[in-house]
Amino acid sequence: MKFKRVATDIQSKARAGQITTDHGKIETPIFMPVGTVASVKGVHQRELKNDINPDIILGNTYHLYLRPKTKILEEAGGLHKFMNWDRNILTDSGGYQVYSLSANRKIKEEGVKFKSHIDGSYHVFTPENVMEIQRSIGADIIMAFDECTPYPCDYNYAKRSMHMTHRWLERCLVHLEKTPYKYDYSQTFFPIVQGSTFKDLRKQSAEYIAGVNAKGNAIGGLSVGEPAEEMYAMTEVVCDILPEEKPRYLMGVGTPINILENIALGVDMFDCVMPTRNARNGMLFTAHGTINIKNKKWENDFSSIDDMSITYVDTDYSKAYLKHLFSVNELLGKQIATIHNLGFYLWLVREARKHIIDGDFREWKDKMVKQMDKRL
Repeated sequence: MKFKRVATDIQSKARAGQITTDHGKIETPIFMPVGTVASVKGVHQRELKNDINPDIILGNTYHLYLRPKTKILEEAGGLHKFMNWDRNILTDSGGYQVYSLSANRKIKEEGVKFKSHIDGSYHVFTPENVMEIQRSIGADIIMAFDECTPYPCDYNYAKRSMHMTHRWLERCLVHLEKTPYKYDYSQTFFPIVQGSTFKDLRKQSAEYIAGVNAKGNAIGGLSVGEPAEEMYAMTEVVCDILPEEKPRYLMGVGTPINILENIALGVDMFDCVMPTRNARNGMLFTAHGTINIKNKKWENDFSSIDDMSITYVDTDYSKAYLKHLFSVNELLGKQIATIHNLGFYLWLVREARKHIIDGDFREWKDKMVKQMDKRL
């Protein structure tokens, strides 16, 4: 993997860049649609390519390990071939999913024993087997196995967890050296900064991760319930330490406003289930605020979903039609809303990139944050 910076905003720390892997170029800043179980929920790969057009999507190690299982993925020739996707894929390590199973898992130095949410069977994730699983899945970018701490979090627990994440990282690196690629392209490994919302721990973890000298770095353990101001403060601390010549990935973030504010702090890559999950519940994101399409006010509004002279995707349906689809629980409504929201998120990061290159990102970002912070 290669990364080059194309431009840096003079009034913030925002960067425009380009990542190159064996599956093509990724223009940054980038939002990665979440394809948890080898599918971006509710969206056909044809629509994903033609309408939303992301350079990279995300797959989930925990879910893919449980279903369809790594044996099936290996027989298919990896996740790209299994789901007929010839662009980039990033897989997370499963650490966040294990964190979310707090009632059904036990964390020890060796790894994590957890109970499947599907059938109650028990499994163990270790730094070693998570590297093997990600080799079998075959994503272009793979993540270190870490522990994601909850919020709020006791300082001593956060400190112990951070050090264990660092020890697990060393085990990941050692095992990767012994585990060759399974397919005819390379994979790039990102370690993950932890430390909860404690500035000294985040600083210590960022310095440790930077010292590993990986080709890219991730920031984990944020967007887990902490106030946005604390997220931004921790991101700023970390981005000031992580090397400028390597991409920075903020995991699981977030709202459109979160994304713009973190781009301003120097983050390059994002993922979040929010655009797809909210779409299925009737929440639409636009450049001028959010829409709850289930509200009665839209039932005779025949204007386009976003009629503010901005087109995110070529899905020219009226608010009244989409409200009707949700009222009758028609699956097409959820699909249209999902394509719209993902189209908006990709539009947003691409516009951010343009304004970074043009040199007026800060002013544009401040205007957009005010516009989007409204309920329509």
